[in-house]
Amino acid sequence: MAEETLIAWTDHTFNGWIGCTKVSAGCANCYAETLAINRMGLNVWGPTTNRKVTTTPWQNARMWNRAAARAGVRRRVFCGSMMDWAEDHPVANRTRAAVWELVRECSWLDWQLLTKRPQRIRECLPKDWGSGGYHNVWLGTSVEDMRVAERVDHLRDIPAVVRFISYEPALGPLDDLDLAGIDWVIVGGESGSGFRPMDVGWARSMRQKCAAEGVAFFFKQSAAIRTEMGIELDGQIVREYPTPREARPAGSLF
Repeated sequence: MAEETLIAWTDHTFNGWIGCTKVSAGCANCYAETLAINRMGLNVWGPTTNRKVTTTPWQNARMWNRAAARAGVRRRVFCGSMMDWAEDHPVANRTRAAVWELVRECSWLDWQLLTKRPQRIRECLPKDWGSGGYHNVWLGTSVEDMRVAERVDHLRDIPAVVRFISYEPALGPLDDLDLAGIDWVIVGGESGSGFRPMDVGWARSMRQKCAAEGVAFFFKQSAAIRTEMGIELDGQIVREYPTPREARPAGSLF
């Protein structure tokens, strides 16, 4: 989408296509579905609808990459805010290879690939992923409560320089979640007119759990009608980032 984003944990958002299918309780009030239908007039949600392949974001990514290279500063790109890159849909399956080509081309960008379908990550990876992953790809999964905690098991089984969890929208405690192999946890309450409440104790507990296990912790927001409200946790803005592992020997791009 656009260069600027309201998503605090990234610098840019990229959507190679628009559309998705709901898979769990975290999807119930999907902001992307509302935006696609009500503002864009696109019928792209659900298993039997088509997906809208985009054009502008691809050129935007190349522009961000050039700017990052000139500045000598890596930039983060969330893929994608209006799609699930690992969805098993004909359009997604046709377009995914081109996304990987773009990722390889834009090596100054750290691509944050988030999915609610981590069981599909392995089959959706490029053939040259190798034993360490790409140096500029972070793999993540959404976990709204313990009902979908098995998603983390799928994620930790995949080699990556960063593995992260999006605990958004937080719908229940994750006190029993195993963080082994996880580098980063983002916590956020739901936003929008029908937002579901978040118990701040869930965020406090996760912060303590991350501190004890050496996992970076990022508190995005409490639940509210608008995004980026209530960004403090107990009077503090807590926004840590992970340190990527080395994915390849020095001097090797991928």
